[in-house]
Amino acid sequence: MKSILVTGSAGFIGSALTLKLLENGHKVVGIDNLNNYYDISLKEARLDRFYNHINYKNHITDIEDQESIKKIFDNNEIDIVINLAAQAGVRYSLINPQKYICTNILGFTNILEACKRHKINHLIYASSSSVYGLNKNIPFSTSNMTNHPVSVYAASKKSNELLAHTYSYLFNIPTTGLRFFTVYGPWDRPDMALQQFANSIMKDKPIQLFNYGKHKRDFTYIDDIVDGIIKVISRPAIPDPDWDPVDPNASSSSCPYRIYNIGNNSMIELERYVNLLEKELGRKAKKELLPMQPGDVEDTYANVDDLVVDFDYQPNTPVEVGVKNFAKWFKIYYQV
Repeated sequence: MKSILVTGSAGFIGSALTLKLLENGHKVVGIDNLNNYYDISLKEARLDRFYNHINYKNHITDIEDQESIKKIFDNNEIDIVINLAAQAGVRYSLINPQKYICTNILGFTNILEACKRHKINHLIYASSSSVYGLNKNIPFSTSNMTNHPVSVYAASKKSNELLAHTYSYLFNIPTTGLRFFTVYGPWDRPDMALQQFANSIMKDKPIQLFNYGKHKRDFTYIDDIVDGIIKVISRPAIPDPDWDPVDPNASSSSCPYRIYNIGNNSMIELERYVNLLEKELGRKAKKELLPMQPGDVEDTYANVDDLVVDFDYQPNTPVEVGVKNFAKWFKIYYQV
């Protein structure tokens, strides 16, 4: 049994991970600010699945609140930290960039400082496929450059990776960054594509398909993401003995620092994704085909070879099954 702190425990990924950790016998300290970026009742419903579990402790606070984070670390025996709290959404970062700087950078720094003071055994944190930005070297590999982000959200996640390396180097904190690729499934966010599409289809409203529906995404089912995170918990990052400062590997270092892609390792065109959803909902979508939006990456496709080699990661949920599971949950939760 480990004591694991999960930030963003009421979020889509955080709640699914917390539920699985508790099922596996771990103690979980959860942090979430329950903000109103989207429907709070959905966050509360996620929490209800484990809120009263004997091994769960809930804290409603913001990772931006340095003093509150300090008290939580001081008052709990914590072995491992998994930072999933973030201001999400690429397009919202065009409207409110300050929120991304405050939560994703200042908040993450507060977590790093707490990990430093308490000599945490392993910090795992959420990065994003968005960091690949203008890079079109498909499939995306962690050896690729990520210096050309195209949204403030992506820049904030790249900043997390840089800060994590700095703290790993200066204070010997083992840090592992996971670049998530288009996570989907039951209990997802209302602002994510699948739930937006489902809502519009059931209300007979048009869905907006940017890049004329030709986007390709490495859609990754929530259970496969959770499985990957849990595998990574067991092995904190260590210094790479083969790391060469003259020809540096971008995903490792001479300090205990690692970066991995975590995705389904396949690409699916957005239009096919919609077709599968239409089939499961039993309705046809009205489609509004639009050009590329600022901040969007045209295609995403994860090379997960490192995660497979190091942790035997095997994403095994076909998109047909994942969309079916989502649609079943959606119809029950929203009573449609």
